[in-house]
Amino acid sequence: MTDLTALLDRLRAGDPAAAGELFERVYAELRRMAGAQMRAEAGHSASPTELVHEAYLRLFPGPAPAFADRAYFFAAAAQAMRRVRVDHARARGAVKRGGGQKRVELDSGAAAVPEPDLDLVAVDEALDRLAARDPARAKLVELRFFAGLTMPQVAEVLGVSLATAERQWAYTRAWLLAELG
Repeated sequence: MTDLTALLDRLRAGDPAAAGELFERVYAELRRMAGAQMRAEAGHSASPTELVHEAYLRLFPGPAPAFADRAYFFAAAAQAMRRVRVDHARARGAVKRGGGQKRVELDSGAAAVPEPDLDLVAVDEALDRLAARDPARAKLVELRFFAGLTMPQVAEVLGVSLATAERQWAYTRAWLLAELG
């Protein structure tokens, strides 16, 4: 990980080659995180590779941003993955709600049963409400839920003990369940 810190330092210093090297260094970890999330979500059409690439493009839309450290980079990557997944969910939801299709009345017998997948848009909205109240816990959810990090990894990225991260996760998960109701 010291190599990653050195790459982030080079990126902050404006080294144009650092962004490419950073991508090569973190690609496997980002793809593993994306794969874990894609397996947990039903009804998606993107692959983990596509999620990582789209999230990385959102992280680097133009000149390379300066990431303060490893934790900040992975938090930014988790947030980018969250935005990609939520945007895809919103697009899927628009198609489900019509998307230019003919409206079918329920009594016609042709109505479809909704898919039982997770409503990422509702999760995103609840997470925005949480971020307004407690940004640290919102970051924990992004790292755990959207980036798919394990609790020890989350604790390391947030710079807290594993016990603290697990307590915060238990509280935050209960809060989210109540919000999503």
